[in-house]
Amino acid sequence: MKKLLTALLLFGLPVLVSAQILNPAKWNFAAKKINSSTYELHMTATIDAGWHVYAQDTGEGPTPTSFTLAKNPLVVQVGKVMETGKLKKSFDQNFNSEMRYYENQVDFVQKVTVKGKAATRVNGTVKFMACDDHQCLPAKHVPFSFNIAGK
Repeated sequence: MKKLLTALLLFGLPVLVSAQILNPAKWNFAAKKINSSTYELHMTATIDAGWHVYAQDTGEGPTPTSFTLAKNPLVVQVGKVMETGKLKKSFDQNFNSEMRYYENQVDFVQKVTVKGKAATRVNGTVKFMACDDHQCLPAKHVPFSFNIAGK
């Protein structure tokens, strides 16, 4: 009986541990064709209630949301990544700074132009930090990929 109980605990423990992994921000990635050579890359975070994701210019302290695109000779970035969402600002005593962040949903948009007629792929990574009123999760890297059609 003691061995059976020990075995059940050993096999059940990983299930309990994995249930504690938090993932309050889900990412969706989509490319929107603007004209024959210009696309908008939409990187949209849907954020669980009570949580927030920091803006690209967050203030002093936490990890700001940032995007890294892999080099691709057929793709040129146009301008900076723009943010679309309801930007919130509040003073955080922990960081002694005014924080800028998004709740519920935010859409980050990067315009790109494509050189040539060949289809290509845009790869990259988003780095972000999610927090609620009591805790901040470690910064997380999420890879993404966009298929871009040629002209």
